[in-house]
This record gives sequence, structure tokens and C-alpha cells, in this order.
Amino acid sequence: MNIAFVAEAGVSQALAILVHDGRSFAGSGADHDTAASGSLTKAITNSRFTGGASSTLIVAAPQGVQADTVVLVGAGEAGKFDDLAIETAAGTAYHAVKLSGAGTLTLDLTHLSAEQAARAAFAVKLAAYRFDKYRTKEKPDKIPSIKTVNVVTADVAAAQAAFEPLSAVADAIYFSRDLVAEPANVLYPAEFARRVKELERLGLTVEILGEKEMEALGMHVLLGVGRGSVRESQLAVIQWNGGTPGDQPIAFVGKGVCFDTGGISIKPAANMEDMIWDMGGAAAVAGLMHALAGRKAKVNAVGVLGLVENMPDGNAQRPGDILTSMSGQTVEIINTDAEGRLVLADALWYTQDRFKPKFMVDLATLTGAMIIALGLDYAGVFSNADDLADAILAAGPKVNENVWRLPMPPQYDKIMDSVNADVKNSAGRDGGSITAALFLQRFTNGVPWAHIDIAPVAWASKSTRATVPDGPVGWGVRLLDRMVADTYES
Repeated sequence: MNIAFVAEAGVSQALAILVHDGRSFAGSGADHDTAASGSLTKAITNSRFTGGASSTLIVAAPQGVQADTVVLVGAGEAGKFDDLAIETAAGTAYHAVKLSGAGTLTLDLTHLSAEQAARAAFAVKLAAYRFDKYRTKEKPDKIPSIKTVNVVTADVAAAQAAFEPLSAVADAIYFSRDLVAEPANVLYPAEFARRVKELERLGLTVEILGEKEMEALGMHVLLGVGRGSVRESQLAVIQWNGGTPGDQPIAFVGKGVCFDTGGISIKPAANMEDMIWDMGGAAAVAGLMHALAGRKAKVNAVGVLGLVENMPDGNAQRPGDILTSMSGQTVEIINTDAEGRLVLADALWYTQDRFKPKFMVDLATLTGAMIIALGLDYAGVFSNADDLADAILAAGPKVNENVWRLPMPPQYDKIMDSVNADVKNSAGRDGGSITAALFLQRFTNGVPWAHIDIAPVAWASKSTRATVPDGPVGWGVRLLDRMVADTYES
């Protein structure tokens, strides 16, 4: 899609005009209504459209307006028209006409600042995402027709400058979404690693460790997860050095289980196809590193992705096995479907041992218990550092990625003790998300750390947000990029 900033609306196939609550035209909307001899007001009066957020009213070819179609877009309360409201309105405008046959959409935002115009363009770019590479028989009328979006603004140059870093973040979200959407026969650990390696074109440094290298490092609990698969496990290490040379990096670690059968503790067949997105944490970290490099963030950052496939065969690890982690701690395998924490255990230890970061944040589709606890619109945050947790919690509302902090009681930590080893990988259903986080904490070596369980939010079965598609969300890229920008960039 081509997105351009223009000084005048000109002739348009589809023209979007914002209307606030109470049927009040925003900006030049009243001028368009005057040009149309009040026909826009008449259309509103004769409808149930009131300007409420996410609502639309289509007016076909109003005389006096240079547009084949006018889409009136509800913008909600004028006093609450912040960045997220702008994103909702712009995304809603795109969805209202994307299948109309029109090739060009014009958003008349002359009354907004250049930065707000850029935010609207960013929203349209996110809203236009589709994963359609495997659709071979899609009917033409189901394929979006909008190819160009013109955003009318009073300061074209300033809007373009403000859009560039936002566009880089949108590209990164696209990258993350594509990873999550790919089927497991296409995106297995080596292919995931190959795609991440290609990010070196952005100025990142990417190393890929195979099983021999990880074996030499003693990463036996990570390798144990992939033992039942014919696909080789990988560890992708991504570095961005945009800050002061020599400064401690900040670090992000992602769970990348490219497909999860549960292993010997096999999952039920129903809905197992959803496990193509059990690598959503790794996709988010890869997307974050893409975003930091794309917008030239002034920070030193590291991303570490543990990439495996959890399959059952004669080589697969069994319940009752005891493995030695890179940290030297021994782990008793109680449930082979509690595999993500094993991947993260070695990846976290490797990250703190090699890079000595200021902090570590891991992301993982870790527990179904998180969905039971928080529903489908919040990710859970666990942390040993209040300032780090607070930074994450502060960033969430700014980008509409909701997070909620949960406790890590010491008495629950004792539940993870094993009779036969140092720790067991599962303590059953009670407090399952909490005990999973407490397991991970044992592999942080006291480094400030936060764990974000994104099981509820990595995939949207039916999205309710204009900028988020059904399916892969790319959740976490915006959250962590905003956290870094607000708190940790020099």
C-alpha cells in the first residue's frame, strides 16, 4: 500500500471525514457539508449515526464534494481524541471502504497536528495487514481494493518525518505477525533463524547457534525439548548497538516453540492446530529488534530466541527424566508439555551470563492458566524488579496492549522443589502461571527481570480493534518498543 501526505484533498474515490459524539463535524468536515449543501448533515440526521467511536456512515456521491463516496467516521468524544482514538478512527475508515472497489482513500485531517496525521497513517498501515499468501481461490470482491491512502495535513514535511519511525515499527509488527501466522511445515526452527538472520540488512548483528554449540554450552534443558523432532533446535542471538559504546545492553528473550504437540505428555487433538503460534514470544522479540533497528533507537539491546519443535518420538524426553541446565541446576521433567519454561531457562541463563544486561524481559505463550486468570485481552507480568515492572505497566495503555502484574509468593516457590532434582518443571494446575514464573526466576541469577505471559493475546480469534487483524497480533512489539523509548533510550 502507498501512503502519502498531501496538502489538499483534491478529487478522491473515497473521502473520510471525522465526526465527534453529538454529530459534530471535526475540522473541515463542516466545510465539506456546506459544499454539499448540507446533504451530509441530512444523511446523519436521517440515520442512527451519532459520531460514536468505531461507527461509520457511508454517503454515496454527495453533490458538491469531490469524492465518489464520503465515509463519515465516528471519532468519539472530542475531548478524549488522543493517539489511540486517532488510530481507531483511521483504522475504522480503512475497513469501511477496503472492499468497496475504490482504489484511493483520502483522510481529511487538516485540523490535526502533523504528528497526529502520522499516527493516522500508522494506523491505516497496521489495519491493512493481511496474511493471504496461501489463498489461491479468493474471490476478487473479498480482496481489498484500496491501494493508496492520502492523508491531508497542513504540514506535509513534518508529517512525513513523524511517520518514518512509526512506519518502521509497523514494518516490524508485520514481520512479527508473518512469523506467527506461518504454518509449522514452513516455519520450523532453522527457517525462523534464517528469517531473523536476514534482519542484518537493518544493521543488526545476528548469530545462530545450532545443537552442537548449545550442547557445548550445557543447554540440556532447551535441547531436551527438541529431542523428539527431526528439526534441529536453534538459538538466535540478535544485537542492536545504537546506544553509547560499552554501555550495558538491555535484553529480551523469546520462547520460540514452532510447533507444540506437548511431546510425550501429548495435547488433545482438538485445537492443536493453534500451536503454530506457540512461538509468539520469539516473534515479538524478533519484531522488537526489527523496530529498534528500523527507527535507529538510541540503545544497546540484545534479543535471544530459543527455537525448538516439541514432538513425540522414540528420542523424545519423558516425564521423570532429569536434565542438567546451563546454570548447573538439575531439572526433573514432570510434564513434557511444560516445555516453554525449559527453553527459556537456558536462554535466560545464557543471556545474563554472556551479556551482563541491565535487565531481562522474557515473552512467552507460556500457560493456559493465564487465559483462565485474565481472559483474552491482558498479558500477565511477573517481575523481581518493581521499576522494570512499572515501566512495562506504564507503556501498556499508551499502545493499547494491556498488561496486569501478578504476585510471586515465596511460599509458591517451594512448590517447585523436586524430590529427585533441584527443581521440577511443573507443579500442576493450581497457580500454574505463577509457579511457571517462579521456575523461570531460578534461572535469572538475580538480574532484574520480568516475565510476560502472552498466551491470552498472541492470537486474536475475533479481533475487536481496527488496527489488529483476526489471527496474528504481533503483540509485544509496540509495548516493548514504547517502554524502551520512554524509559531506556539515552
